[in-house]
Amino acid sequence: MAARRILYFTASEHFLYRSTFGGLELEARFAPNEQGLAEFQATLGDKAGALFAVLADLAGEDFHEEQIPLLRGGDREAVVARRLAQRYRDSRLAAALSLGPVTAGERRNERVLLASFTNTQQLAPWLDALEAAGTRLSGVYSVPLLAPALAASVGAREPRLFIVTAHRAGLRQCYVENGRIRFGRLEPTVDTAPGALAEFVRTESHRLHQYLVTLRALPRDGGPVKVLVVAPPGERAAFESKLTSDAGLFFRTIDYAEAARAVRLKQTPPDAQSEALFVQLAARKPPREQFAGRDDRRRYLVWQLQRGVVAAGAAGFLACALFSGSRWVDVFNTRSEAAQQAASAQNAAQQYERITATFPVTDTTTENLKVTVVEFRRIAERSASPDRAFRHVSAVLDRYPQFELDTLRWNVGKAGEARDAASTPAAPAAGVAPNAKADERPDLYQFTEVSGRVNATQRNDYRAITAQVQNFASALVTEGYELVRTQLPFDVTSEGTLSGDMGTAETNEAPRFTITIGKRLR
Repeated sequence: MAARRILYFTASEHFLYRSTFGGLELEARFAPNEQGLAEFQATLGDKAGALFAVLADLAGEDFHEEQIPLLRGGDREAVVARRLAQRYRDSRLAAALSLGPVTAGERRNERVLLASFTNTQQLAPWLDALEAAGTRLSGVYSVPLLAPALAASVGAREPRLFIVTAHRAGLRQCYVENGRIRFGRLEPTVDTAPGALAEFVRTESHRLHQYLVTLRALPRDGGPVKVLVVAPPGERAAFESKLTSDAGLFFRTIDYAEAARAVRLKQTPPDAQSEALFVQLAARKPPREQFAGRDDRRRYLVWQLQRGVVAAGAAGFLACALFSGSRWVDVFNTRSEAAQQAASAQNAAQQYERITATFPVTDTTTENLKVTVVEFRRIAERSASPDRAFRHVSAVLDRYPQFELDTLRWNVGKAGEARDAASTPAAPAAGVAPNAKADERPDLYQFTEVSGRVNATQRNDYRAITAQVQNFASALVTEGYELVRTQLPFDVTSEGTLSGDMGTAETNEAPRFTITIGKRLR
């Protein structure tokens, strides 16, 4: 975090602190007059671009609660600006603090606390000096605005809480409700003896309680309000003996050193009092609400925007670096896999060379052998097989038990090459041109010749035998098969002569038949 400088502004004297990692360092002190302003301007001569914040610890503060319509964005800003202009004559250092939504009938409103200084002119010249020096003003804060952060740091989270601290400017009292500031008051102190200061704290706490009850900011029967008192160093015991709780107030005293540890303040100037706690909070944990307008904070807002752009660029660069790293890892893995594949290929090539070295010497090259083997495999894969034809014939024979199979022949040939037992020309298959030209490649067929006998039929019943053989042949001509030739046990020529082998009575043989079917090879 960049070092910040905080101008602690009181009615009697102004202090310029520098926030460091270990705590606070007092750089300069200025009187609240023209000479002090001139010295302050001279101090700012070499601090252009430095981060500054102003912490005002003044008695003249105004807190006024109002309700506005529940709006968002520019509409809310316009309503708030109008309310501030109506409330304060000079709204340069004015703020509207949200106290949360509230439902009034059917309308939803928002409670806001309008806050400002009764005399902003005492701050204006010092803010103009910061603007003229080119510094970056993060905000103008008051001690009450930082009181909720102090309560959260020391672990005081009660819904209603008084925070009492002793400052250079006097006794500071802040009323915090549900973690939000509601009222602040500064009372000058004269006698700073431990016993007198503790008694003064008790008296002023009761006065503040009665005042807030009168304003109805506190309920009359709401129970005791907790009072958190930060005792000066070494005076906690004296404060606890004086601050006794009652029905209206419940006192809790903590030592200044304990509060400093809570806000991570390790080093403070020797003469600093409890205001150092709020200076540290203004430097390290400032609230979002503050009094300065956009014009006074213009350089700081631009600086924040620049930091945001740089942060976004750094995040984008980091994302790109991570993506590039992941891609580099992928490339490295790919190269490793490629190297492994290359090594495997080299080993395979060496093994192939060792195996081929044992082959017998041939009259041809290894490449020709490869081509031959590939072509042989292709021919073998496209060659016909008698398995399907035999299964087809077997399935048909199961449906005709009266047929007894004698021989089954299978061969592959051209259309018209099938011959019967007597070497008579076979009928060409359907769709095959008998006068095909010699230079045209004829279609190849697989032929299946089925020879057998017809049983369970009278030998002299020619018509029944013929019908059974024809039915059997028709059953075979399915699944793409074509009938090539049928040889019946007898034959009736066109001259009407009956011839054939019907068997003889002496041999008692069944009539024989032969059927040839063919199927085109695809």
